Amino acid sequence: MPEGDSIWRAAHRLRTALAGHPLVVSDLRVPRLATVDLTGRTTLDVVPRGKHLLHRVEGGLTLHSHLRMDGSWRVFEPGAPWRGGPEYEIRAVLGTAEQTAVGYRLPVLDLLRTIDEHRVVGHLGPDLLGPDWDPQLAARNLLADPDRPLGEALLDQRNLAGIGNIFKAEVCFLAQVTPWTPVGALAEPERTLPRVAAAAHRLLDANKDRSRNTTGSPRRGQELFVYGRLRRPCLRCGTPIREAPQDGRPTYWCPRCQSGPTS
Repeated sequence: MPEGDSIWRAAHRLRTALAGHPLVVSDLRVPRLATVDLTGRTTLDVVPRGKHLLHRVEGGLTLHSHLRMDGSWRVFEPGAPWRGGPEYEIRAVLGTAEQTAVGYRLPVLDLLRTIDEHRVVGHLGPDLLGPDWDPQLAARNLLADPDRPLGEALLDQRNLAGIGNIFKAEVCFLAQVTPWTPVGALAEPERTLPRVAAAAHRLLDANKDRSRNTTGSPRRGQELFVYGRLRRPCLRCGTPIREAPQDGRPTYWCPRCQSGPTS
């Protein structure tokens, strides 16, 4: 699933391509939006919120999308072939006279009033890459359930918005605890958790301008501390990285650098 840095880049691409220009093409290929026509409306902004995209257009409307596991938005020049999957996987086409944005495999696509955006993103915690980022609030949210494993708590978008499975593993490595360590078992959690939240923010902020593929996974050659490094040596101590499932997802850790339970 794309993480907050990938969604930030997707919003930037869409905003650059469409904002300030009227739509000359509007084709929403989901049954409940099949009769909706946004032609003539100007894109005002495209805003990332956690793992959600909010495409605001004239008239007080927002097209809301969520990419989940394998959705993507691609931008094409006029006349360029569309590459992103077969045509039957296209769920949305929005175009200006100069650029066309095509949404592939979008599991969530709905239209709502801009003033009602809270209905789809109001449950989210502070956004790691947003103007509302607040490490202290994120820390309080994480500590609200002290018995919950840190890895699961980091993935809960109600605590802080934007972390996915990749950065969950990376943040736990930086905190030097395994993802199965209960939040309340951290050393001085009231002091440690704001630092954990701040580390998550630094990671996503540093990566938001780096090239990643459409699924949010690292491109070949992009080095991470533990994620995807099963049996490869830890970059810090050389111990082989281990992997086990957590909440149905592969989770990576260094058995020497990270203390705590391992399942």
